[in-house]
Amino acid sequence: MDNKKVLVAMSGGVDSSVAVKLLLDKGYECAGATMKLYSNDDICAVRSKTCCSLDDTTDARLVAMKLGIDFHVFNFSDDFRRLVMEHFVLSYIEGRTPNPCIECNKHLKFGRFLERARLLGFEYIATGHYVIREQDQKSGRFILRRSPDAKKDQSYVLYNMTQDELAHTLFPCGNMEKESIRSIAEDNALVNADKPDSQDICFIPDGDYAAFIEKYAGVQPTGDTFLTDGSKLGTHRGLIHYTVGQRRGVGVSYSEPLFVVDKDVQNNSLILGTKDKLYRSSLTARNCNFILFDKLTAPYSCKAQTRYHQQAADCVISPLDDGRVLCEFLQPHRAVSRGQAVVFYDGDIVVGGGEIE
Repeated sequence: MDNKKVLVAMSGGVDSSVAVKLLLDKGYECAGATMKLYSNDDICAVRSKTCCSLDDTTDARLVAMKLGIDFHVFNFSDDFRRLVMEHFVLSYIEGRTPNPCIECNKHLKFGRFLERARLLGFEYIATGHYVIREQDQKSGRFILRRSPDAKKDQSYVLYNMTQDELAHTLFPCGNMEKESIRSIAEDNALVNADKPDSQDICFIPDGDYAAFIEKYAGVQPTGDTFLTDGSKLGTHRGLIHYTVGQRRGVGVSYSEPLFVVDKDVQNNSLILGTKDKLYRSSLTARNCNFILFDKLTAPYSCKAQTRYHQQAADCVISPLDDGRVLCEFLQPHRAVSRGQAVVFYDGDIVVGGGEIE
């Protein structure tokens, strides 16, 4: 490998910090960089449970100094607002349940960040994600595998990666478990060795999605709540307050537990049903990307995961027009939600994925 220069995306957390140390030990020439995506004041945030904030930039800079590498800060806040935050708000208003981490990875962490790294003369970028990247010797394609640490596996949010991005991205922590990562950080006296993991959505640290959406889009209208048979049950607070599969806080009393089954945006109606109404035999996905092969051309048996850290379900996927995919479950699958990602796996290998239509 002629060019062993790596720009490491340092979030300020322990994983990306240890990624630098692991690469240095392997002989790579490293520098670090943090993406400035927003300011704490912009989102009324405190330090805890956030990433890519001013405090995290300070932690990343301190680790870079400790490890003796150059450090950069890239201001991607305009792109983040447009491609991630505004997309999140619009998706919720349109009745979908988006995953902003997937959009951030697609457009910023493995899009803009890689572009900037190349401009600075780096051959590779690296992150602290828990996922394994390999090159298949037979086909020459790069593939992604689940991390052996099932609780930390992040392959679900990386299904959009292209072959070019995979060819130029390293995941030094992919084969490791969290305890080992923290141990390395402690042994090297890194400032963030005991720092808690980021939780929730970085730009909504208090977890109040509805309040965030209304801050940007205004108060959303109330509407009628119906049972799946069409009978009216009451009034909802605004569709952004509900997600498919939700049971608590639906605001009605009934003879048996009711769950959010659907959100009818056109009529501003919330649809509730009993547990059995949550199950679907199939779904369609759009904006699909495949890693194991270029394009799905015939039915393919695999497993589908429709939520982060959910158990994958057996299915058959088939190509549709416009790059869409039909996913048919062997057994009915619970709480399929528009806007979430469906990611397909063959064993522990990421086949690809798309957005649930």
